[in-house]
Amino acid sequence: MSGVERRIEAQDWMVSWESRAVMAALSARGQDVRFVGGCVRDAVLGRPVKDIDIATPDHPETVMKLLNKAGLKVIPTGLDHGTVTAVSNHVPFEITTLRLDVETNGRHATVAFTGSWEKDAARRDLTMNALSCRPDGTIFDYYGGLDDLARGCIRFVGDAHARIREDALRLLRYFRFFAHYGGGQHDAGALAACRDLKSMIRGLSAERIRTEWVKLLDARDPLPVLEVMEQLGVLGEFLPEGRDLGPLKDLLDLQGRMAVTLAEGFSPLVRLASLYPNAPDAPDECQEKLCNLPNRLRFSKIEREFFCDALMGQQERSLQELRADPRLFFYQQDRNLAAAKLLLAGSNTGEIRLAAELLDELFHFRKPAFPLQGRDLIMDGFEKGPRIGETLRRVELWWVANDFLPDREACMNEARQS
Repeated sequence: MSGVERRIEAQDWMVSWESRAVMAALSARGQDVRFVGGCVRDAVLGRPVKDIDIATPDHPETVMKLLNKAGLKVIPTGLDHGTVTAVSNHVPFEITTLRLDVETNGRHATVAFTGSWEKDAARRDLTMNALSCRPDGTIFDYYGGLDDLARGCIRFVGDAHARIREDALRLLRYFRFFAHYGGGQHDAGALAACRDLKSMIRGLSAERIRTEWVKLLDARDPLPVLEVMEQLGVLGEFLPEGRDLGPLKDLLDLQGRMAVTLAEGFSPLVRLASLYPNAPDAPDECQEKLCNLPNRLRFSKIEREFFCDALMGQQERSLQELRADPRLFFYQQDRNLAAAKLLLAGSNTGEIRLAAELLDELFHFRKPAFPLQGRDLIMDGFEKGPRIGETLRRVELWWVANDFLPDREACMNEARQS
């Protein structure tokens, strides 16, 4: 069979009990079953593999019968497109029948099943995603994906204009993959197609845009790709509210210098917020519009609240004011949110050194436990009601101002002063 380029050493995920159980079930009748897409790409590069996708010549009905016969759980996740999910020892495997596109409209495709691996590879977006691999490590490469991976070249399979017209999301995927896998020069044909067809982004759902956008912003350094997107007019097609890239550069420098690690999924939100450096000084209607951005892009409730709190709260107090006494800020804020506000304030005001100092103090700050509780006041004779909460808040501020040193008895004495 044509397309064999090389072998790689079988990886742990290829030969794990879970993978072997699924592959054995699918190849029970001698079918050529392979791993495909991202897991192969990342295995070649030696990167961690997250999701395992498999392709087979069998139709989905046959696939389900084979998996059921082997005692594996089967979920019919996308039968119209030939996709089912097998669960082996709680590990999911997405399994898709080889297919080719019959009709496309920029968002959805009508597919037909095929027995040809090369035709299946031809319908994929990028050459590095068109690789397939047998469990023994034999890789099949029909469109030069291995060479492109080695060179950091992000290239569409076949004609770039045709690939994007089939599915406009591929335009955003091109930039996302360049941010994570690219190096050196952009492919001229790809950039021309992205420039010419950028208006097609408007037809994409918010959920699809959000997924690509967040993954792009989560790259180690997304700035060079964003600059190209801005030059081509791509950013304005789905992000008209802002796009000042200058503060993002300072934020990335500061984040890298201080090795700031936020909880998973929050870093892209901070980087997005940095594109709107003047938001806290903007009129209320402008602030409201910016806080509607995560709604438009279908962020979760937690993501939306974090984005808006970071965006609108970054200048509650100036960095100079915080420098004088940052303890209350550190104590009252969630650490991720506090770091986000310092990153944004530093990058938007240019006070990088001061922000770095405060971030260093934040990372070394260990939040102490306030020694007084409501039941302590009640046992001391305080009446139940609003006064309990008011007294606790006042005493807590006093306790923070005194370097968190007063013990329970000292705090109780302070409470009795009210």
